[in-house]
Amino acid sequence: MEQKYDIIIIGAGPSGTVTGKLCASKGLKVLILEKRPEIGAPKRCAEGLGKPDLERIGYTGKERFVTQKIDGGILITPNGGTIDLPPGPGGYILERKVFDKFLAYDAAKAGAKIYTKAHVFDLIRVGGKIAGVRLMYNGEQKDVYCKIVVAADGVESKIARIAGLPSGNTPNTIESGYQYEMANIDIADPHKLYTYLGNEIAPRGYIWIFPKGSHIANVGIGIGNCNEKTAKYYLDKWIAGNPGMSKGSIIEENSGGIPIGGFLESMTTDNFLAIGDAAHQVNPLHGGGLAEVSFSAQIAVDVINDAIKSGDTSNSALDKYNKLWWEKRGKNLKKIEKIVHMLEKVTDSELNMAQSSLSGQDIIDLTEGKTHKLIRIMLKNPRLATLVKYLK
Repeated sequence: MEQKYDIIIIGAGPSGTVTGKLCASKGLKVLILEKRPEIGAPKRCAEGLGKPDLERIGYTGKERFVTQKIDGGILITPNGGTIDLPPGPGGYILERKVFDKFLAYDAAKAGAKIYTKAHVFDLIRVGGKIAGVRLMYNGEQKDVYCKIVVAADGVESKIARIAGLPSGNTPNTIESGYQYEMANIDIADPHKLYTYLGNEIAPRGYIWIFPKGSHIANVGIGIGNCNEKTAKYYLDKWIAGNPGMSKGSIIEENSGGIPIGGFLESMTTDNFLAIGDAAHQVNPLHGGGLAEVSFSAQIAVDVINDAIKSGDTSNSALDKYNKLWWEKRGKNLKKIEKIVHMLEKVTDSELNMAQSSLSGQDIIDLTEGKTHKLIRIMLKNPRLATLVKYLK
């Protein structure tokens, strides 16, 4: 491991490796450090990604990390009513353990240097400004210097906090998630995503089925953090009540926090920026951050490259990243965050009533921050009308 680089990226998940690849492609000297012994494991994701998002990252959907093509979805309300979601451009269920390694392979091929089992525990400061990282590798402490450090170390980013960014989560900005990969289960249409709503089955959240084949799927749940029972408790209870699920076998278990907002006004400081889950760059409606990588990485890399070429890596130079991200993604995601907080106040009976008035396209519009149809429906109900203020 050399002592000096242009960029040091902490975390070899998609945010880190895509950013590393793009930086290296511009001729920058890049180091990516991953604390785990294996990139891609354990998975912390339902593994779904839209076709346009995958293409923006540079893939076609024909790669071996694709396990299933998806051509739509079904939303199930508490009383069993359904809303069919339109296929749109379609999407894929990935095998994240393979996908993440593909991203790492491509970053390395572009020129980035990657090390696993490299635990960064502190930042080096010179003259009060960040100048590198301090890590343990092969039982030895190493100090490695750079012009810019990028935090891509996940939802509870330790490095962003060390840098001074307010990256911690509150109960309102993170959910508890639990997921099984299950085999030998019944799936009505293995090319559809299934989402089950209801405060009884998933308080302040939902249950999902993301098929990876005819009889295999990721079956998971996300719930609000203010519950006495765990996410696993609610998921197990739901599975036990569904014979087509309970007959299945569990071949993998995953758990962790699901970020649903809490966006950072500033994701930079001198010689430093955060990206991906470390910067809370997710869609709050479903907690997915993988699609956001395709946008945020390109924004970040253009700013990083300009800063290094100009010799100015100060916060004032890197602040362009904040402005561009908020303009292109942040403002709309903030609208979606308001939708989420409003939906948390809706009862199961109100969800059932809304089912007959909302189309699949209306649901897709909500995921994009468009609320006009929802507000019209809410204003017809005196109780729901009082919640419209949360959308403004």
